[in-house]
Amino acid sequence: MKLGSLRLRLVAAGTIALLVALGVAGAGMVVLFKRHVARTLASDLDVHLRQLLNGLEVDADGRIMVARPPADPRFTVPLSGLYWQISDDNGQLLRSRSLWDTILPLPIDEPGPSDVHQHELTGPVGARVLVAERGIVMNPGSQIRVRAAVAYDLDGATSAVRAFAKDLSIALAVLAIILAIGTTVQVSLGLRPLAVLRRRVAEIRGGQRQHLPVEVPTEVAPLVEEVNALLDAQSREILRSRSRAADLAHGFKTPLAALTADAARLKELGQLELARNVEDVAEAMSRQVDRELALARLRGKARGGPEAATELAPLVDALLGTLARTPAAAHVSFDGEVPAGLRVAMDRTDLAEVLGNLLENAARHATSTVRIAASAAPVIVTVEDDGPGIPDAKIGRVLERGGRLDEQGPGSGLGLAIVQDVLEAYGWRLQIGRSAMGGAKITIAPALIAALRGSASPARAPETPRSILTAG
Repeated sequence: MKLGSLRLRLVAAGTIALLVALGVAGAGMVVLFKRHVARTLASDLDVHLRQLLNGLEVDADGRIMVARPPADPRFTVPLSGLYWQISDDNGQLLRSRSLWDTILPLPIDEPGPSDVHQHELTGPVGARVLVAERGIVMNPGSQIRVRAAVAYDLDGATSAVRAFAKDLSIALAVLAIILAIGTTVQVSLGLRPLAVLRRRVAEIRGGQRQHLPVEVPTEVAPLVEEVNALLDAQSREILRSRSRAADLAHGFKTPLAALTADAARLKELGQLELARNVEDVAEAMSRQVDRELALARLRGKARGGPEAATELAPLVDALLGTLARTPAAAHVSFDGEVPAGLRVAMDRTDLAEVLGNLLENAARHATSTVRIAASAAPVIVTVEDDGPGIPDAKIGRVLERGGRLDEQGPGSGLGLAIVQDVLEAYGWRLQIGRSAMGGAKITIAPALIAALRGSASPARAPETPRSILTAG
């Protein structure tokens, strides 16, 4: 999970909430356990006190004695942690064997016959003890007042609380890990529809679908509806923009044709320089119009979808056959190899626009030969010539983001700018290098493949080659 991702935030927030909840619950359980231990101790001390009082007797001399001591054997073990002590008005003091030679320092207040007082005191060897005491009157005739006390060492109770807290901490830590894993799984399952939507949006961008699926969870449905409405509005706007651009471009065709005719008449009148100027302007405007028409056709078109695939070899045959009959290629021979059945994920018209411009540009600069080659896995197409090529110092500038081939050297017109526009629309890239033939080598490939190869890497050797038309 990346920093700042929604999944990380949800998992972190859920985990923190779990830790806080478990911490509060653990602290509360320890407090409850401590109270339970205190209530249990108080109850046990009350039982021991009752047993002690029930076993008291007065002998013939008026002295108190414990005829039936409490049954708990810890009273007989020195410093065992459970003690009893009895005193009367006459200064008589009786103690359990567990007190050994220690006296419980009872407070000054004396409980009544029906009152049971509890205190925390310092007991044997400095330990804190919980004392329950009660006062009674033995032998009503002589009014002998007896004060009985039973004490329990609190260190044992504290140790029990600590042991409980330790065991509880381990259990809560294991529970926290399990719940954190459960939270992660829950968040992943909850965000899965968003991952599906992300893939569907990528498919829309790639031209594989037009809308997002409507079979989504209720919470995501409003978002899907809004995105689909936005896509519809965008499609309508693109269609209107394409129509307006096409109308505008076609509107220039007639004036350009008139300019060309005027240039021809100027030539007939002997004004050759003026005619050339008019022809140059008309040609530049025509190329710009062609570019705008190509861009208008590209807007909104599927990028690399299966319905846009074009078989390469027949298209190359047709282009070379046409180009061989043009004056610009009269001095050039074409050769190359393309794998049979190789299909390129582009519309036929767009691919023809790209390859036609590249081949025409290569023919214009070649000395005698233009070569085209392609490989099938991955799909890479190269066009190279034996002309002067592009200086190394200018290659980097040409390949910079925003750089245009039409700015580099003579003869590199808007046709190559159109090539870049078309390739960018389909997610492809153009690379320039130096051919083994001495001239320029132009490679076109999907953007990821181009990035992995690098601008100077040679194209792969074609597989199952097919001979291409040779003209000269």
